[in-house]
Amino acid sequence: MKYLNQFKTVLYLVLIAAVGGSSCTKGLDYENTGAINPKNVWTDSVLIKAYLNDVYGGLMPGWQLGSGANADEGINGSGGNLGSFQQGIVDVATNFTNLDYTYIDKANYFMDQLVDVPESVISTTTKNRLVGEAKFWRAWKYWDMVRSIGGVPLILHTQNGSDINSLKVPRSKTSECIAQIIKDLDESASVLPPNYSGVDYGRINRAAALGLKARVLLWYASPLFNATNDQTRWTNAYNAAKAAVQAADAGGFGLFENYRLIWYSRNKEQIMTRQYYYPDSYMNFAPIRPIAFTNGSTNNDQPILPLLIAYPKRDGSPIQFDQDQLSNPAYNKQFLTDFYTNRDDRFYATIWCGGTVYPTPDVNVIGMTAPRSRTYWQAWTWKDTATPNTVLPARDNSLFSGISPLIQNGDENGVTGFFQRKGLDTLLDRNALVGVAANAKSWFSPMRYAELLLNLAESANETGRSGEALNALYAIRKRAGIAPGTATNYGVTATGQVDIRQAIMNERQVELAFEGFRYNDLRRWKRYDILNTQGTRRGLLLMLNKGQALPGNTDNIMNAAVRTKFSAVVIENLDKTASANQFYKLSLKHWFNSLNPAQISIEPDQLPQNKEWGGTFDPLQ
Repeated sequence: MKYLNQFKTVLYLVLIAAVGGSSCTKGLDYENTGAINPKNVWTDSVLIKAYLNDVYGGLMPGWQLGSGANADEGINGSGGNLGSFQQGIVDVATNFTNLDYTYIDKANYFMDQLVDVPESVISTTTKNRLVGEAKFWRAWKYWDMVRSIGGVPLILHTQNGSDINSLKVPRSKTSECIAQIIKDLDESASVLPPNYSGVDYGRINRAAALGLKARVLLWYASPLFNATNDQTRWTNAYNAAKAAVQAADAGGFGLFENYRLIWYSRNKEQIMTRQYYYPDSYMNFAPIRPIAFTNGSTNNDQPILPLLIAYPKRDGSPIQFDQDQLSNPAYNKQFLTDFYTNRDDRFYATIWCGGTVYPTPDVNVIGMTAPRSRTYWQAWTWKDTATPNTVLPARDNSLFSGISPLIQNGDENGVTGFFQRKGLDTLLDRNALVGVAANAKSWFSPMRYAELLLNLAESANETGRSGEALNALYAIRKRAGIAPGTATNYGVTATGQVDIRQAIMNERQVELAFEGFRYNDLRRWKRYDILNTQGTRRGLLLMLNKGQALPGNTDNIMNAAVRTKFSAVVIENLDKTASANQFYKLSLKHWFNSLNPAQISIEPDQLPQNKEWGGTFDPLQ
């Protein structure tokens, strides 16, 4: 296949790094680390693991800062930048997915070479485990492509670069790809341990393999792939989700008690984890911090109205939001009270609100004399010539301006007054965010126990097991600090399948916010209509009432007396500016990406384009 890597060679830089970092360790005393013979890799267990670690490094997901703008979670920068796809602007030449076999090739080569490695180099038990890890990552990457475009060419062994015909591999059916992915994951789960500790913490375990299987089968049962609502697929998804939860339980995994702290240490929630640390693998959180707390980064993932009102109250009931009632002072006051002081724990762990203390140790930047000693305001005030209103069509700077009592110029305001704080490294101050020192140590969990429960809830509901579905929701809400209530239902009042389905989607929206799930869930259920019905990205501004003095740097919006100075104001379109007026208008005819036309042109007979884009390939077969 000409568009694939034709030659599989050892990654010299990876090996040099593995050797150079431990040159005095037994088995690593090579005279010239810049001229390692690739054959040496398969005679040294440390280098064998280093090769596989490169696959981990290339495929383990990390924080996807800014991805909230793909759906109704957040907005980046100053607005006026709604994505082309979200506006319904689609084209075969731009909405495509590349076939990328880089790490599939590496996994295949690794497994093929490992076959001949003797017991004297690496034990059979360890070899089987490493093969299981490689099969997991091969399945992971295949699924990454299949969920985007449908079936792809299946390459399961090292290809012979000198045999051109053998490189020409056609697209397999989606169903064939799913079968291979599940086969890899079943075989992976059969040889992987239930968990790891010590230096191996974070390697792929049995629950991860079964969790990915459950995730894949959940997608395959969902409307995106399952146009006829084949109940067999839902049953398969349920069985897989049940097995994943059971494997996680057996491995000592579960819901970590403190939602806010999931991302800061090793804990039982993390089925998979990407560990950030300085200096080898650091994470820069500057893009999601308010400008006053960062160095030149824009404000990404500023929460917008649909997410802000999605979080329930402490009793589990939905927050009462009626935009038409905001003009009623009594209603507005009660809404602000509930909004700021009566939400479940996940709201405060995920969203930072203007008018509270920012959780980093910055001093002097905004007049602070000690870390976390002053309130930072992200709010707005009416201009003298403006007529106050609780619903405005656009973010109009002629009507209001930002206020920040600690700087008094408002230039550092975002466009919503709220910021993403999930996983934020709260130990780094602004001065540490320069150059290579941007070394946040927050971890990311691409798969955690709560997702396993939500997958189980969804598949249970679709197979008539509503009680089991609700119990999973209760467990998640209990961890979020929601009171059980007299009915012991943690605020969940849904009863029928349709209502429970919506309750599960709502729970996924808040539990997994800013973790890369929301857009995929809408696509999986073919629910772009939710965004189109919203029409625009709306904001909720905290507006100082006319005649009120600016709040001080010790005032806090959580204080009732301080809140009386403000009103909630809705901005109907954060993307309506002097140069833009953008709306959600996602195409309901394009659910899969196109295959890159440039790759098709190399082997058009082997790579038919998807039907949605004028081709003959059906992703549903």
